[in-house]
Amino acid sequence: MTTATIKRMGLTEWLLLTTLSIIWGGSFFFNAVALRDFPPLVVVWGRVFIGFLGLTAIVALTNQNVRSHLHRWRQFLTLGILNTFIPFNLIVWGQQYIDSGLAAVINATTPAFTILVAHFVTNDESASMRKFSGAIIGLGGVATLIGTDALTGFGDHVLGQLAIMGAACSYAFGSTYARRMTGIPPMVIACGQLAGSSLVMTPVMFFICRPWTLPMPGSDAIFAVIGLGLVCSTLAYLIFFRILTSSGATNISLVTLLIPVSASGLGITFLNEPFTWRLATGMVIICLAAALIDGRLKLRRRFA
Repeated sequence: MTTATIKRMGLTEWLLLTTLSIIWGGSFFFNAVALRDFPPLVVVWGRVFIGFLGLTAIVALTNQNVRSHLHRWRQFLTLGILNTFIPFNLIVWGQQYIDSGLAAVINATTPAFTILVAHFVTNDESASMRKFSGAIIGLGGVATLIGTDALTGFGDHVLGQLAIMGAACSYAFGSTYARRMTGIPPMVIACGQLAGSSLVMTPVMFFICRPWTLPMPGSDAIFAVIGLGLVCSTLAYLIFFRILTSSGATNISLVTLLIPVSASGLGITFLNEPFTWRLATGMVIICLAAALIDGRLKLRRRFA
């Protein structure tokens, strides 16, 4: 059981969560560019390993006390497997068979899984009707935002859909497990997680992909992988564990609801995509769901 006390998210945490959703929403662009020249497993490995190098440099420059936490290497390894190795590879594999819109809707089940897991694993994140209602409403908001066309493939390629759902479940276990790692600075937890996942992923990638046999990639793909590592891993996990340590696993899982909102906002701002009432409705529903899960909105009980 965890002993750290969580609090409701304040303005700083909401701004950080929004920033994290924008970063991870932009990862789809980096992925699209990188996958032109690299196999999926190489892209995932590059994101994790470069992210680990970036975090190692930051830890060294800021003189973080790492040695006193090295005895917890098994926890770092477990966290890396649950929060990075398993979900990253499941998502990449699953998206070979289903559209990204459907994948985003399925991935938005993460808060529901996290609420359930955190209820049994932590001592201060009990499940409630309010939280589950917020998770269901948020899932509906994501479906509204993306559009019902994304659901037309539901029922096809069941294994691909189960892979995305497995990733959502793994994220729930990973973020909840990370709350056991009390007394460790968020920066060190982030670095330890990517170190653990790199340790597992490196031999798997070399054995399966044999990168020395691949053709020379273009500069665009190389820079995309570097962007995934330094921005979507190094920077993103610094923010992730900063929110997690203060606001808990359930609140950090809200990022899976906000990513579609950020992706739509980026498309409207930079790609001249149209702003429709469907998008506006989906965004409002998701924001209300997030506030409900966080506790800013309450469900009132009426008795006859």
